[in-house]
Amino acid sequence: MGDINIYVEHLTRVEGHGSIVLNAKDGTIEKVQWQVTEAPRFFESFARGRTHYEMAHVTCRICGICSIGHTEASLKATEAAMGIQLSEQSEILRRMIKAAENLQSHVLHVGYLIAPDLLGVGSVFPLIESHPDAVLKIVSLHRLANEMSDLLAGRTVHPTNMIPGGFTSIPTEKQLKALKQKLIDAVPTFNEVAEIVLANAGGLPNFTRETEFIALTSDDEYAIYDGMIGSTDGGKWPIEQYLDITNEFIVPHSTAKYTKHKRESYMVGALARFNLNYDKLSPLAKQWAGKFGLSAVCHNPYMNSVAQLIECFNDVETTIGWIDQLLEKGLDHDNIVAKYEVKAGTGVGAVDVPRGILFHEYTYDDKGICTKANCIIPTNQNHNNINLDFQAFAPTIIDKPEKEIELLLEMLVRAYDPCISCSCHYLDVKWKR
Repeated sequence: MGDINIYVEHLTRVEGHGSIVLNAKDGTIEKVQWQVTEAPRFFESFARGRTHYEMAHVTCRICGICSIGHTEASLKATEAAMGIQLSEQSEILRRMIKAAENLQSHVLHVGYLIAPDLLGVGSVFPLIESHPDAVLKIVSLHRLANEMSDLLAGRTVHPTNMIPGGFTSIPTEKQLKALKQKLIDAVPTFNEVAEIVLANAGGLPNFTRETEFIALTSDDEYAIYDGMIGSTDGGKWPIEQYLDITNEFIVPHSTAKYTKHKRESYMVGALARFNLNYDKLSPLAKQWAGKFGLSAVCHNPYMNSVAQLIECFNDVETTIGWIDQLLEKGLDHDNIVAKYEVKAGTGVGAVDVPRGILFHEYTYDDKGICTKANCIIPTNQNHNNINLDFQAFAPTIIDKPEKEIELLLEMLVRAYDPCISCSCHYLDVKWKR
């Protein structure tokens, strides 16, 4: 068995810069590592000194993919700090907007970034020629998710109409009825895309490593907008205890911090939500989980992409239900933002964005100026788990050709759908005097 030296610099089809290193000699692995090389970004620093009504518009710029989730986590932190209560209408609309982001991101990831691996090509571009019908279906679903975000959140990226206490504007009943019909009409297309993924799901490695999964969980709904912190190892905690769960620490090969809870590492994301909230999935989502043979608790990280696809069905069905609730009660266009007084306080906000559970915490002075901020991003919670997956998986594939090993490790990282640059806010400075 010969020596193996793999170095994938700046893995493709992920956001940001991460590298894969594997060195083996005579069949023995000497080093296997997931290295995060992205430049740090210091989110908390640019939040300090901002007014409370600026915070969501500033911190949503942390990410261009999960900007809706950052907006909502930010607003929830501000509203918790100042005791602002949302109306039921605003709560439902916020949930719908969160579902729109989930659809946007999941369709993009499964359709453009994972499908090429399943179909044996290097990117989505060859699929335009070999599978044009499938690509057109994916594009149509992605466009629908973008239109949904535009309608509900003001625009697709970096939403404009959510503010502390509610909204600056909301859709009309006519617009909601039209959206409902578009979602109903899209279900057959979602089914067709899911059939394509199912037909090629044999390309997902059968790899498991038992780990802890952490996500929002709720007795009332499949939790992506609200709930408590839950763990598959047992236990539920209020989001204010997030620091006791995440326990960030530093490693020399990463500009992103690592996290751990009860075990050496934990995983967040769609698979974590699925494992913790399976019973709350919508009927069609459960049906598709059954077709894929996916049940809780699943420890195969490659199935995170399948869990994303299943969540798409849940997002469509629950959104249709929320629209019906709003239309039945009638929209109140006169009271779309709650009245509140600016005051000092500290608040924590959490949502489960496409890549996993996201935390924002702010402290405000009596003028509503942020004096302290902390953000813990889903991808930096996953880096440790990816690294340990590498260590467990690599010995099982070391006898394969080098290019195949490389692809399987790349697919493992892509399965996590990492947003690498959003996770990097650590810099090791060594002072010389």
